[in-house]
Amino acid sequence: MTIPHVRVTGVGDRTRLTAWSERPFISRVGGRERGALVAKKKNDDGRKIITSHRRARHDYQIGETFEAGLVLMGTEVKSLRDGHASLKEAFVAIENGEAWLLGSHIREYSHGNINNHAPRRKRKLLLHIHEIEKIQQRVTQKGFSAIPMTLYFRGGKAKLEFGLGKGKKLHDKRQSEKAKTAKRDMRDAM
Repeated sequence: MTIPHVRVTGVGDRTRLTAWSERPFISRVGGRERGALVAKKKNDDGRKIITSHRRARHDYQIGETFEAGLVLMGTEVKSLRDGHASLKEAFVAIENGEAWLLGSHIREYSHGNINNHAPRRKRKLLLHIHEIEKIQQRVTQKGFSAIPMTLYFRGGKAKLEFGLGKGKKLHDKRQSEKAKTAKRDMRDAM
């Protein structure tokens, strides 16, 4: 939500009104303003990134990417809003025609009670059946894996971006690092 502002500059007859483009939106609780302004970090496509697996593109050659919703408990969502999650050891598996996120860690909510969630429980992914079939077909092929890359909020809903890829060998990692360094040197030389 963007709210335009007006800033008055100058003194006397030489006053000038200039409009600010936008300000951080006001967080609302129960329909009322909370009082403090809360600035959210959002990407240009409206995503608020919670965590990402930085080594995913380094360790795997990612081909096709998918976006899936997550089935979460209330305390998991609150913990994600605080930014307490990790995809370091996570992977996506297909079991009985359903996609699952395994090995991810979402820390217990600090203000939770006895109904708090288990940090490493398996979480169901929400995908269309044709996407699940496509993923299962590719994963059963030799060397392909479904690797979680980014966990984020879009429109208030938790989403997971994961990709299908093959693991890189050591010489492949060296080649990609060499190409990245050469590209950076050429950019800096200009």
